[in-house]
Amino acid sequence: MAVEGMRYAPKGKPARIVAPGEFVVGAMALDHDHIYGICNGLTEAGATLKWVYDPDPQKVRAFQKAFPQAKAAQGEADVLSDAEVRLVAGAAVTSKRCGLGLRVMEAGKDYITDKAPLVSLRQLEAAKAMAGRTGRKYMVYYSERLHSESAVYAGQLIEQGAIGRVLQTIGLGPHRLSASIRPGWFFEKAQYGGILCDIGSHQVEQFLFYTGAKDAIVTRSQVANYHHPEYPELEDFGDAMLVGDNGATGYFRVDWFTPDGLSAWGDGRMIILGTEGYIELRKYVNIAENQAGDHVFLVNKDGERHFAVSGQVGYPFFGQLIADCMHRTETAMTQLHAFKAAELCVRAQMQAVTLFGARQIV
Repeated sequence: MAVEGMRYAPKGKPARIVAPGEFVVGAMALDHDHIYGICNGLTEAGATLKWVYDPDPQKVRAFQKAFPQAKAAQGEADVLSDAEVRLVAGAAVTSKRCGLGLRVMEAGKDYITDKAPLVSLRQLEAAKAMAGRTGRKYMVYYSERLHSESAVYAGQLIEQGAIGRVLQTIGLGPHRLSASIRPGWFFEKAQYGGILCDIGSHQVEQFLFYTGAKDAIVTRSQVANYHHPEYPELEDFGDAMLVGDNGATGYFRVDWFTPDGLSAWGDGRMIILGTEGYIELRKYVNIAENQAGDHVFLVNKDGERHFAVSGQVGYPFFGQLIADCMHRTETAMTQLHAFKAAELCVRAQMQAVTLFGARQIV
């Protein structure tokens, strides 16, 4: 079986932008294995990973096997009081990510968290207020764009005008459930935030990025637990429609129904329609053809093209983020964009209609 989505931690070609010791980071709250992907990206860009902290020593030991340079802290204070640390990476239980971020920013450090970065509008307002007061960054690891070479390349094609003005995105984000290896909090809605808030956050962020929308409204959203009554708070299906402030539209579907026969943890896809062509991304597998990921299909006036970009593009976000933290710029991702994606996935979750079986209950 392929690696599970929660353990997806891509490794790219090192593209260091800083010298050893020039940009020091710490890792805390190892509740989701995406912390490995975040730290891979940062260290490949040259960051020095000095600290790791989690109250569970087993998680710390496992982390140190991957990153032996990280010293085990005795508590959060070891990391937050270290003047050398510029950025703290975290992958806490989803409902606790905002609280950690507030403490990190209060300590005068920038913060990057796994998605979803928060679970409520109250948390969003607290994060906005702290970022505004301290000037610190609250960045988000939207890995399905930032840690996917096909997704990065699609952005470059759009910037070059390959498909004209983007009109619509259709995102498919299926995941394998693998319930037996999930932590208990994964099945508690107050902790994970709901499917549209959780894995739907990837899709909302991509819609904003590819369309260039600065704001949007959720026109329709739905959730269901179709097939897992043993986990009554799990939502195994969700979809939503959005309209951006520039008129672009988006639809996405997320689910936990990836079959065991698929060679990847999910057949993640994105279709981007423009005025002069379209792009399809087959991010993790090209089913029945090629088990390698990162396939980009482009159709425009010049014809049909297929780009296999695995190992060709890299992950520029991490080097850009380091530079942004050092120079107080916003090249990797603006704070407005990070917060707007968070807001819209929370709003989609809040207004979602719950579906039961094949019937809709309004």
